[in-house]
Amino acid sequence: MPSVLITGASRGIGRALALRLDAAGWDVYATVRRAEDAEQLLGDAANGKVKTLKVDVSDPEQIAALDAKLPQQLDGVVNNAGIVVGGPLESLSAEDLRHQMDVNVVGAVGITNAVLPKLRVSRGRVVFVSSLSGRVSTPMTGAYNASKFAIEAIADAWRVELAPWGVKVILVEPAMTDTDMWRQAPATLEAETQKMSDEHRDLYAKHLAGMRKMIPRMQRMAKPVEGVAAVIERVLTASKPRARYVVGTDVRIQSAMRAFVPTRVQDSASRLLTGIPKDA
Repeated sequence: MPSVLITGASRGIGRALALRLDAAGWDVYATVRRAEDAEQLLGDAANGKVKTLKVDVSDPEQIAALDAKLPQQLDGVVNNAGIVVGGPLESLSAEDLRHQMDVNVVGAVGITNAVLPKLRVSRGRVVFVSSLSGRVSTPMTGAYNASKFAIEAIADAWRVELAPWGVKVILVEPAMTDTDMWRQAPATLEAETQKMSDEHRDLYAKHLAGMRKMIPRMQRMAKPVEGVAAVIERVLTASKPRARYVVGTDVRIQSAMRAFVPTRVQDSASRLLTGIPKDA
């Protein structure tokens, strides 16, 4: 049976994908951060073919140790692990930005590099879970957007670089998905607000108020993780996968609008959606 490595399988898209591929008979290697997440995932796996690996994708030593834990041949890797560092860019420290990039970008590249020799043997696939945030940047999530824009660029470069070995590189771009990122968004916003300086909290008070109103609307729009997992399964099994899979009608519409809607109009729409005031 085919084998796949999935990062960030503790919950959300990664967990749904691990369970889906396990049910389909795949040999699934799923990375988690905590022992209790591993136990829960193993308990829910239908065929019991999921193998959990405790890996922090921002830790080079843990990534280097992966080789000995994986089979000689790997058919795919799904780079799904990610975090969101939110808040106005002015309020973020250099450490905040590095952490965002270390997990979402450097970690994804490190994981992929670690398994490329195995993927060359199988002429396998590299899948990056990006999002609309990798095409459209929004206020208060600039660091996260930057990480997803970077993933899009890396995938575009790697798709051509790895073509001579038959390794296909595919981007999956979901709409807002019902993951912990959105479920915990109100609490996350308040935690990020508390980390801000008094000066920044005062300067961005209206921005933060707009976000508090926007988050419940976004939560209602979030799509089930199973839909994204189904698309990734198709990406891994299609004989001729496309370079990009846009998941969700709203993502397709917003992506298409970028081509012909003036930037000032897009900025105005973004401001209205997120509740950013026109004047300070």
